[in-house]
Amino acid sequence: MGNSYAGQLKSARFEEALHNSIEASLRCSSVVPRPIFSQLYLDPDQHPFSSADVKPKVEDLDKDLAHRYTQNGSLDFSNNLTVNEMEDDDDEEEMSDSNSPPIPYSQKPAPEGSCTTDGFCQAGKDLRLVSLCMEQIDIPAGFLLVGAKSPNLPEHILVCAVDKRFLPDDHGKNALLGFSGNCIGCGERGFRYFTEFSNHINLKLTTQPKKQKHLKYYLVRTSQGVLSKGPLICWKECRSRQSSTACHSIKPNSSVSTVTPENGTTNGCKAGFTQTDSPALSPANSAINLSGAQDLTRNKNIVKPLALSLQTGGRAFATDAANGNSSHGGKTTASSFTPARPGSYPLSPRPSYASVDQATMFISGPPKKRHRGWYPGSPVPQPGLVVPVPTIRPLSRTEPLLSAPVPQTPLTGILQPRPIPAGETVIVPENLLSNSGVRPVILIGYGTLPYFYGNVGDIVVSPLLVNCYKIPQLENKDLEQLGLTGSQLLSVENMILLTIQYLVRLGPDQIPLREEFEQIMLKAMQEFTLRERALQVGASCVPVSPGQLPWLARLIASVSQDLVHVMVTQNSLAEGISETLRVLSETRHYQRLPDYVVAICASKIRGNEFCVMVLGQHQSRALAESMLTTSEFLKEISYELITGKVSFLASHFKTTSLGDDLDRLLEKMQQRRGDSVVTPFNGDLNECVSPQEAAAMVPTQNLDLDNETFQIYQPQLTVARKLLSQVCAIADSGSQSLDLGHFSKVDFIIIVPRSEVLVQQTLQRVRQSGVLVDLGLEETAAAHQRAEKYVVRLDSEIQSKFEVFMRRVKQNPYTLFVLVHDNSHVELTSIISGSLSHGEPSHGLADRVINCREVLEAFNLLVLQVSSFPYTLQTQQSRISASNEVHWIQLDTTEDAGCEEKLYFGLSEYSKSLQWGVTSPLLRCDETFEKMVNTLLERYPRLHSMVVRCYLLIQQYSQALMALTTVASLRDHSTPETLSIVDDLISSPGKSASGRGHMLMIRVPSVQLAMLAKERLQEVRDKLGLQYRFEVILGNPASELSVARHFVARLKTWRGNEPEEWTPRTYQDLEGLPCIVILTGKDPLGETFPRSLKYCDLRLIDSSYLTRTALEQEVGLACCYVSREVLRGPTAALDLSGKEPGRPPASEHDPDPEPDPDPDPEELLADLERPQSNSSAFTGTSGSVMENGVSSSSTADRAQRRPRSPGPQSPASSTGPDEAGAAPRPECDSLGPAAPGPAPTPAALPPVVILSRAAHRLLGAQRGASSPLSSLLLPHADVAWVSALRPRPKGDASGEELSRYYRRWTAARQHHADHGHRPDAASGARAGHPRRLLLTGPPQVGKTGSYLQFLRILFRMLIRLLEVDVFDEAEINSDHSESSPSSQAEGEPWPDLESFSKMPFDVSVHDPKYSRMSLVYTEQLAGVKQEVMKEFKSEEPRKRETVSMMLTKYAAYNTFHHCEQCHQYMEFAAASQMADSTLHAFTFSSSMLGEEVQLYFIIPKSKESHFVFSKQGKHLESMRLPLVSDKNLNAVKSPIFTPSSGRHEHGLLNLFHAMEGISHLHLLVVKEYEMPLYRKYWPNHIMLVLPGMFNNAGVGAARFLIKELSYHNLELERNRLEELGVKRQCVWPFIVVMDDSCVLWNIHSVQEQTSQSVEAGVSSKNVSLKSVLQHIESTPKIVHYAILGIQKWSSKLTPQSLKAPFSRCHVHDFILLNIDLTQNVQYDFNRYFCEDVDFNLRTNSSGLLICRFNNFSLMKKHVQGGGQRDFIIRPKITVSESSAPILPLQYVCAPDSEHTLLAAPAQFLLEKFLQHAAYKLFPKAIHNFKSPVLAIDCYLNVGQEVAICYVSSRPHSSNVNCEGVFFSGLLLYLCDSFVGADLLKKFKFLKGATLCVICQDRSSLRQTIVRLELEDEWQFRLRDEFQTANSSEDKPLYFLTGRHV
Repeated sequence: MGNSYAGQLKSARFEEALHNSIEASLRCSSVVPRPIFSQLYLDPDQHPFSSADVKPKVEDLDKDLAHRYTQNGSLDFSNNLTVNEMEDDDDEEEMSDSNSPPIPYSQKPAPEGSCTTDGFCQAGKDLRLVSLCMEQIDIPAGFLLVGAKSPNLPEHILVCAVDKRFLPDDHGKNALLGFSGNCIGCGERGFRYFTEFSNHINLKLTTQPKKQKHLKYYLVRTSQGVLSKGPLICWKECRSRQSSTACHSIKPNSSVSTVTPENGTTNGCKAGFTQTDSPALSPANSAINLSGAQDLTRNKNIVKPLALSLQTGGRAFATDAANGNSSHGGKTTASSFTPARPGSYPLSPRPSYASVDQATMFISGPPKKRHRGWYPGSPVPQPGLVVPVPTIRPLSRTEPLLSAPVPQTPLTGILQPRPIPAGETVIVPENLLSNSGVRPVILIGYGTLPYFYGNVGDIVVSPLLVNCYKIPQLENKDLEQLGLTGSQLLSVENMILLTIQYLVRLGPDQIPLREEFEQIMLKAMQEFTLRERALQVGASCVPVSPGQLPWLARLIASVSQDLVHVMVTQNSLAEGISETLRVLSETRHYQRLPDYVVAICASKIRGNEFCVMVLGQHQSRALAESMLTTSEFLKEISYELITGKVSFLASHFKTTSLGDDLDRLLEKMQQRRGDSVVTPFNGDLNECVSPQEAAAMVPTQNLDLDNETFQIYQPQLTVARKLLSQVCAIADSGSQSLDLGHFSKVDFIIIVPRSEVLVQQTLQRVRQSGVLVDLGLEETAAAHQRAEKYVVRLDSEIQSKFEVFMRRVKQNPYTLFVLVHDNSHVELTSIISGSLSHGEPSHGLADRVINCREVLEAFNLLVLQVSSFPYTLQTQQSRISASNEVHWIQLDTTEDAGCEEKLYFGLSEYSKSLQWGVTSPLLRCDETFEKMVNTLLERYPRLHSMVVRCYLLIQQYSQALMALTTVASLRDHSTPETLSIVDDLISSPGKSASGRGHMLMIRVPSVQLAMLAKERLQEVRDKLGLQYRFEVILGNPASELSVARHFVARLKTWRGNEPEEWTPRTYQDLEGLPCIVILTGKDPLGETFPRSLKYCDLRLIDSSYLTRTALEQEVGLACCYVSREVLRGPTAALDLSGKEPGRPPASEHDPDPEPDPDPDPEELLADLERPQSNSSAFTGTSGSVMENGVSSSSTADRAQRRPRSPGPQSPASSTGPDEAGAAPRPECDSLGPAAPGPAPTPAALPPVVILSRAAHRLLGAQRGASSPLSSLLLPHADVAWVSALRPRPKGDASGEELSRYYRRWTAARQHHADHGHRPDAASGARAGHPRRLLLTGPPQVGKTGSYLQFLRILFRMLIRLLEVDVFDEAEINSDHSESSPSSQAEGEPWPDLESFSKMPFDVSVHDPKYSRMSLVYTEQLAGVKQEVMKEFKSEEPRKRETVSMMLTKYAAYNTFHHCEQCHQYMEFAAASQMADSTLHAFTFSSSMLGEEVQLYFIIPKSKESHFVFSKQGKHLESMRLPLVSDKNLNAVKSPIFTPSSGRHEHGLLNLFHAMEGISHLHLLVVKEYEMPLYRKYWPNHIMLVLPGMFNNAGVGAARFLIKELSYHNLELERNRLEELGVKRQCVWPFIVVMDDSCVLWNIHSVQEQTSQSVEAGVSSKNVSLKSVLQHIESTPKIVHYAILGIQKWSSKLTPQSLKAPFSRCHVHDFILLNIDLTQNVQYDFNRYFCEDVDFNLRTNSSGLLICRFNNFSLMKKHVQGGGQRDFIIRPKITVSESSAPILPLQYVCAPDSEHTLLAAPAQFLLEKFLQHAAYKLFPKAIHNFKSPVLAIDCYLNVGQEVAICYVSSRPHSSNVNCEGVFFSGLLLYLCDSFVGADLLKKFKFLKGATLCVICQDRSSLRQTIVRLELEDEWQFRLRDEFQTANSSEDKPLYFLTGRHV
């Protein structure tokens, strides 16, 4: 130690503290006095000692040490550098004291705006050798090129120029101190400090920059002129490294490492291969190499090989060194290895990539039937064979974590065989297990384990904690979630201390749990982070130095009462391990050993390494057994039984605990009893009758169970609806994966695991629910028989049955099939891993069925996976998307449903019941039994503990049966728990004439052991004459139930009208039968047990069950529905169960007995604790229905009770295979009489569960912890944790939260069916299959009933679906549009401004609603054949094509839509609320209108936040606008304006769903006279009311005013925000103007063409308006676009139409308008038609950009009424009633004529007239597209036969090229001063071309003709002047026609 620097403890003080600590531990009365550091990371309430025992001085020391201990958090693994790096750093160590800590280095931040990418300098220039190797680099004289290494880019070398005076000569001398260098990237010169230079080239160091450390190589040019890596720079004199191999040996025993410099361009990765030379070992030894425990972090680009296992002359072993996750436990196999040439032993590594969290030894070929450790007799490969091991392991960290001693050789090097130094090997002593009775388990720690030789079968190497020591690389967001900073890694010293502390805390009974220790590590790191943040900058960080480590380690271990020893060695771990094994082999069984020995190697060369040897009897066995999977340990057990290894044990149990021979004793009793048997029921145990009499006894009471009723309970209905709405959501998602409108029928199949009982149970539910008839699948008569084809189990026959089903799916495309995979978590292994399947028949079957291609691709097949333990389906590779999970409703909500008679009692209730403080809890641990087991286990160390437990359990039950009937002296030799259970079992039938009793379920996973138990118990029962008293049944999933004939007769009597041949097929059929069910099989498969189940004996479920699913599904067997009172509180429940049967409760005859309000607690406890032999007490709340005498009950009572008890045990019985009936276990008994036993007794109580100690510790909720330990466990054996650092799951997490947690932190293992499922590259997220759902809910809650109900309501819904008619018309004029070459690649999300502005504008109009409109002239149009244009009778209105579409969740709705989510958006609470909106006037002047305009805003209170009001008087000042830079994902920036007229009910103005419920500003623009109607229907909308003068105006006026108002508002907002310091151009200048018939928005993508189909298709997905707007709003440089829009949807969209992602063309109906850029382009406010085409053409001619996003499309609903429909044109003064219709040609007349004047706006009449008058006005233009009509500054529709050439008169405007075009006509409409005579003279006209000039009045018409000098070229006649047919007060428009001369 020493006190060499400040901050280190002075040795005197340290010794004093140590002395005090030791003294405290000697005085301490509790088990473990408080260890140093404990307060830091371990929960205070979990300490088994009291802090009062420790002297204050140690507390102080704690603080001091803790302070120093936590300083090291941010330091690198400074003591674990590999040999290579150690050499670099030696000089620093020589200069400073060996204990002083490295100085932490914090780099200066890079200057703002500079590049910080690794491999580039701050000027952004590339410095990497790979990119510069071909370049010529000029360097000044005296400079050399050298290579620097960046810690973040280990595979690259950075090129630098350095003055050679500052570099060493060949002998490592004469380098000047200091530095001078240049950057060869940007050319910057004269860096005088290496620190400054390292910052410039972005080395990003965490330690002080030193040239010696970071400048590594000289760079030289090869003969080809390529710059490559040359010799190393020789910084140290004595150690010049040649490029050949040099040996570097520090201690005689240390490993010899071959060091070769990395070659030029290979990755700079350090590979490690170790190999032995066979002569070094004697052939008899077998060698195991464990040096390959590698870092399993994630970065794929650096490859780090594992050390290979060695083969020797004798045998070779590979071990599962890294973490025992392999599917077969890393066992080796002889058959699959390739023999090598004898004599030479080449290594042939196979680079098999294992999954990240698994350092599995992947070995092909069937694995052996053996242990993961090396047990004696393990088969081994023949001599001369090589064991392949994964050689390549991804790694992304520069400091090697677990590979310190691995020799460093490059990947490309040739592997030289070399001897292993003696210090690296351990010879396992012979007879280790026999001598010591312990098979030690070595937990891999940090560093490399040695090789083991000799008797390796007697040790086990476990990777249990290895991943805890490899701190994974996490992303920043994960680190933040965990409360850590990026640099926060624990030093090895701290890890060692934490490990010891954890082992000390475990105490003698518990075994280490990986998950528990990971949480402790995480807490330690969080603590460090907090302390680091709390430290002042510059405070000294003092780590635990290697010198102090042994002291501290021993100090912590000193309080463990010798349970934990610390052994420190200097040279290698092998020393410590060898010594421990030697001591162990010399101890005898009776000697006390420490439970754990922590071996620490404090090596100077390699830093600290350690491992833990577990020597405790209990701990080592539990750890070794927990390494096996369930299948493996069941094989192990059957192997032990078959080979007769258990014979010693069996002979031990041949005698009773009193020493008598058991069989002889039983024979004696049988003889004494003679022929008679114990009376079957209604009599005492000592009453005997003859067997014939017993068989003939009939129970007196017929308890008609009314088994056929089937009820669905409220929770099940709710869940069925949730499922349905999820299916609708899939249909609405727009992925087109499910089109519900396509189907008219529902069909299904249910697939269940291999369990005969489960199949029968599901069949029963299907039959009783009547679902087959309801879905119209079967006739009522045949349904019972035919049900069998709908329930299939996963066995060898499934393939053929499933093919039949899939044929049905293919043949019925209009039927929606639902494949229900029940208990889908069972056996979810992949087909591919079949080779590793150990020959299990069910292996991969589920995968083959559920994940086969036909199922995935069938568009009419939904897969519904149902599971109580869905964790294995919720990994990172899950095939079910998280959104498709439906979780059972939170059960506590059923409290409110007061009507529910029964409440669910599940796993969490069991855990919580432990806190009820009851003397006989529902979850129990039989401590007496555990003590017996431990004694036996010590005696039989070679047998699996389950075998020992099972034999003991059989003996316990046998002795209890004998004790209670004949041999009373055995009573003291049975555990009280067993005795009370057996007493209850055999005495309850005797108490009543009905003969009903309880069921005891014993869970024995191994089939062989279960059969043994059944035979043994049956034999004992029969010899004791109890064969008519209770039945012993083997519950084997593979076979049907077999029940003795007389018991079947009894069941039939109770059930009433069953047919003659009836036999019980499900466990529920055994209701009321006194029996022992021995349930076997690897997993319980969700079978429902009857309410008479009273005890679940799970004492065999031990520490092999260390995954959450395995453990919880065992207890899940006992879950059920119970009487409400049980959950109201323990006292009430106990009151129910604790009454003596002799004294029925007084309230028994009441229809609704209340629990005794104040039971005497003393009496209660006395009852519960009474010795269990007197046949009257029962345990805890486990009392059951049977207890009260039957005689008191009467049928009248039962009738009264009927309404009260809907299904005495569960809302489940319609439930699924894994549930208890559809709800309160009803269908068999959905009404009162079904209650077992007398109906009035408070019925269902939860069964009592007896657990092993290990399971009890995991399932019981800890004091102070929110959840039991089981919630921390790995969720399932087929998945693995992604990272050792992860938050603790919340104790009361809901299903959704757990799903999110497991999807983030677990990954499927290699043999899991989901392992191969990879994320969709495009979507990035691991997209689940779209038609796959997961229904999860606790066990036995009623899931089957729920999904059967779901099928029913799905069918009903298909019959009445919501649809909407949308326009479906292909684009028009696509043949002659300007096909501009697409300047942008497909799939670009946004247009690129530069290339987009170079695209020509396509003036052709493509919107199909304009199909009858004049074409806009383009040069292409001139070439179009004119005959193409079909003539229409223009009078008849055209019927537009529509198609019916499914409404989706993103649709816009009208007033008729109501749903939960948007009702606030739509409705107001009370009528008074009309007053809740306020009217505000808003005035501005418009230059176009030449006057002030006053608009009114109606603003609801809730929307006032969008506006700015003056301080006083609430005067409206402006509407708030966001900034261009705002980024809010929950809002759109642009205000949305919707002009609407005549559609207050039918307009789609409810945008709540379209906007996904986010905040948005939506303004309805309405005419003054319609305002009250709109306000009535849309009270929560902001209205913008147009002035009264526009009541008759067209849509042009609305758009004009919207734009004027918006521009005025923009200026106001700019002024307002400018005062707040915002630049004017930063205010958002866009608004959205959209029609009131926009219903749906889609996004399109071109699907790649598949090989089958000839051409690629278009995939469309429905998206929300929000996402469309947010996407468009995030266009780069958006402010440079004038208008942005999207295309119109059509079913005829082709990939060609999407080839160009953006078009420069017209946009309509839904536009984003830049009111700033278009300030000088106005809508024509007079217009009724085509105002958008006119505006688009003006905008484009002004040189502004219009962009259409082609990958989005808009669906417009076909709305019948309102909108811009035609005015009904009537005469102003009606003469007669029946006037003929007015024709369009009558819309105009000669001025001053006697023509009928019409009541319609002048502009409207004009536009309608022009549409039909082309033949009259422009005869030369008809079908003559080469000679269009010239229209200046306007676009008017003059009929589809005519083309219009739009030309702008504005200077600098862009127009279509008119050279060489002879126009057939000229149209001048309200032309302004820009149109002059000179302009018109530029154009050429055909002879006979016609002219039409339109003006506001006659005088302006004349002035225009004169101003434009028209009379020079055009000939006018008097009769060619016209006006619209209006009266003078309606201001008619005038026009003049003429001919070109």
